[in-house]
Amino acid sequence: MQSKRILITGANGQLGSEMRRLGEVSPNEYLLTDVAELDITDKNAVLSFVQTNKVDIIVNCAAYTNVDKAEDDEPTAELINATAVRNLAEAMKEVDGTLFHVSTDYVFGAEGNTPRSEDMPLNPLGAYGRTKLHGEQAIAEVGCKAIIIRTAWLYSEFGNNFLKTMLRLTAEKESLNVVFDQVGPPTYAGDLALAIFSIIEGGMYDDNEGIYHFSNEGVCSWYDFALEIATAAGHDKCKVQPCHSNEFPSKVTRPPYSVLDKTKIKTTFGIEIPHWRDSMLYCLQRLARQQQ
Repeated sequence: MQSKRILITGANGQLGSEMRRLGEVSPNEYLLTDVAELDITDKNAVLSFVQTNKVDIIVNCAAYTNVDKAEDDEPTAELINATAVRNLAEAMKEVDGTLFHVSTDYVFGAEGNTPRSEDMPLNPLGAYGRTKLHGEQAIAEVGCKAIIIRTAWLYSEFGNNFLKTMLRLTAEKESLNVVFDQVGPPTYAGDLALAIFSIIEGGMYDDNEGIYHFSNEGVCSWYDFALEIATAAGHDKCKVQPCHSNEFPSKVTRPPYSVLDKTKIKTTFGIEIPHWRDSMLYCLQRLARQQQ
């Protein structure tokens, strides 16, 4: 098979950093960009980069993910989560390439308590959910070849995320309140990156366009996740206690049930997905090695 050229956007973020690491062991060429190298909100810059570098595939790891801040600055969230996505889709349409795009469980809204399948009704929560849905819709309107992967509760060794915050707080505090009335699947960015990488490296993206769901196996509350992090890290002096979401006032309602049905991605691509607890322990081990 001829070598492919794969553009990674948002290469300094959680998922992008994992894609960067995987790309180092590929016979294909991974082109790593973040905003300093390529402004994906600039339509002409995107198309020029794609054509000049003969890009075959884009993996869009860039996103505006600050859920609360998006309520105050929806135009910027729209620019990054929707307009920029349209730019990427149009560039792939122009060169007959494939776009991999990462979306979110926030497109579903707050109703329901059964695992979300890809074809369930959409009713996005807040500005973040709306702008991410607009990104999905932009891809459909452009009509490029695309694989959209919705995920939830993403964390890694890179950037700011719940796992790293809990590691710090449970080391510093004697007690900590964490919500127990929101449940979902903690998802290790390394596992999501490996799934995307496997699909690309296996040449499985042709004829398998569409929307898929990916998260780690299993389900827990944020409280359960925090307690497992503290226990695994040996932060036994901090008492982690459950509390209600309304004890942390927010401008946006977070999904109370974020469990994703992963049947489609597992059967289509033969992907085996680890349980969230195993991946959490692996991530903690890697963080510990970094600090040695």
